[in-house]
Amino acid sequence: MTMHVKTLKPLGLTLAMAVAVTALPAAQQTASQQGTVFRATTNYVSTDVLVHDKDGKFIPDLTAKDFTVYEDGVPQAITNFVRVVGGRALGGLTAAGTAPAATEGLILPPSRPSTDASGRIFIIFIDDLHIEASQTPQMKQLLQTVRDTLVHDNDLVGIVSTGTSAIEIDPAYDFGHRRFNEAIAKVMGSAATANDIIQDAFMEGASGPTGLRYNAHVAFSTAYDMLSELGKIADRRKSFIYLSNGYSFNPYQDARFKSIQKQYEDLGMTGMGQVDGDEGDPNNQSDGSVADSTNVHPQSTLSPYDALADPDYRRRTEFAESDLDHELAELVAAARRANTAFYAIDPHGLRAGTDISLNQPVAYSDIRDTNMTQISSLRVLSDETGGFCICETNDFKSGLQRIDNETSDYYIIGYSPSNPDPLRFKRTIKIDVDRPDVARLDYRETYLMPRPKKAKK
Repeated sequence: MTMHVKTLKPLGLTLAMAVAVTALPAAQQTASQQGTVFRATTNYVSTDVLVHDKDGKFIPDLTAKDFTVYEDGVPQAITNFVRVVGGRALGGLTAAGTAPAATEGLILPPSRPSTDASGRIFIIFIDDLHIEASQTPQMKQLLQTVRDTLVHDNDLVGIVSTGTSAIEIDPAYDFGHRRFNEAIAKVMGSAATANDIIQDAFMEGASGPTGLRYNAHVAFSTAYDMLSELGKIADRRKSFIYLSNGYSFNPYQDARFKSIQKQYEDLGMTGMGQVDGDEGDPNNQSDGSVADSTNVHPQSTLSPYDALADPDYRRRTEFAESDLDHELAELVAAARRANTAFYAIDPHGLRAGTDISLNQPVAYSDIRDTNMTQISSLRVLSDETGGFCICETNDFKSGLQRIDNETSDYYIIGYSPSNPDPLRFKRTIKIDVDRPDVARLDYRETYLMPRPKKAKK
């Protein structure tokens, strides 16, 4: 795994629940007269299905004949059925007794049997760019709980951090938790504190705190790259244990504004004129940042302090929430394509009252709004990918035990879609079980077909 920063390209995908779609290799034919490349493909769709009775317990004795799968309302032939109990696959990968359907005229080699279908795949994602240094002891203890409660010897475990901890461990079996213990020893939080964010407000960019946006982009890019690799793995349960305090592109909004005002006052800049960058100045080179606002028009009676009052300051940050939503939507879409569930954990635990380390005047409403945005970002990542968030609680162990249960007992159902329409990219899945004791089914209800790549001439 590599950890680096890259520019995310807009994917144009909505927040629809999805399952991984794996395109099988296809034959191609070239018409030499026209130089045109024709490509035929057949797709395989698989999804994990959790089946519970009225008491919430997993029902382990279902067979492929008990399930009916519909895609866009049309029944599908199940070509792959695996029952997983206790993290181990029971039965062959073609337990349904049929082979994947192929496109007419396309000859595919027989599927190679899996050499190892046991265990689960966990990515322990430590976003130390969004975990404060003061939380380091708490983070180490939380990781120990994850290690002892969730991870078993027959699980493939990969561990990566986003910042100063410099952890990069490829997925592998970790007998005795040796590599996990090495990672715990390296963990060190490096997030900016509330004091840092408020005090540095004077140096903000044109769209707010640039440092926070950059750090979030690093975290999302790192997770995005890992999901690209996970998407290549089919018929395995894949879980992203996402440890972070969450995200906000506009934290402590009122406190930051007051900090800017105070610093202008301390510099004796009130009454000096209007901020450069207003209309009518052909030589304006300002980028709109607070730091540029020291250039003023001497004829004006409006001070930088006044010019940065509510209307201007709010305008610079009004799109912060939508920008964050866009970043989260891209990460959620990548997780769905990789058929990977996110389980976010907030190391803060139960957030109550004011942070005693604050040495800045911050209103409770400011703290509340920031906390709500951070927690909401973690809930979106979890809820929209089939997992759940361990947030606003100090009982981490119960949540981890629930993750252990959800990732240990489930069914894998696969089929080759019968809908030949190549332009219908969004497909809807419905699964029924013909058993009276089944009370609830959990599975991803839609998926997005991979868009065809342009063939190289």
